[in-house]
Amino acid sequence: MAAIKVADLHKSYRTGAGRVPVFEGLSFSVETGHSLALTGPSGSGKSTLLNILCGMETTDRGVITLFGRVAAQRSPGDWAELRRRRIGVVFQDSNLMPALTLEENVRLRADLAGQSFGPVRDWLERLGLKGLERRYPDQVSGGQRQRASLAMVFAMAPDLILADEPTGSLDRNTAHDVADELFLWQRRRGCTLVLATHDLSLADRCDQHLDLAGGN
Repeated sequence: MAAIKVADLHKSYRTGAGRVPVFEGLSFSVETGHSLALTGPSGSGKSTLLNILCGMETTDRGVITLFGRVAAQRSPGDWAELRRRRIGVVFQDSNLMPALTLEENVRLRADLAGQSFGPVRDWLERLGLKGLERRYPDQVSGGQRQRASLAMVFAMAPDLILADEPTGSLDRNTAHDVADELFLWQRRRGCTLVLATHDLSLADRCDQHLDLAGGN
């Protein structure tokens, strides 16, 4: 069964210079438990597509089916519930709450997803953040914040992960270790993964590869 089906997707933005197309007739599907890499140059629509798949952006036309239900039939409340419990999003810029420590951020995300008894500290340690649990986001590096964001997603145990350049701010060795954790967790849980990346070696680890160069 497909976790995601996208058929004839059209998306554009209006600017002072007129309409700027992003997608014109994009179609693809991802089976439950499989992984899809999105590649393409900056501006090709990778982040836009992830935002569409989690209900944070609308489309001009086309049909998106998520978990067997047409996306257009979902209310804003439905989308909020999906993002709270079933869709984990890793943004390019970590979405940590600045007033909470790294551990509190991860624990809050797990609680909201109904995973209150998840191994929060274990995920922080496995992602190289042992000893930093009580630090605040502005007390750690950008790469450490990104790893904490990934720990938040693991702790919520979602059915779908949408990851936007999850290793882009990490050094090569750390990026490799984090990618190993991501794919290991995804396959063990049978979670669906859509990964936007410029790193072709990372894209090659996915089951499917969609190049968005040219907008379709």
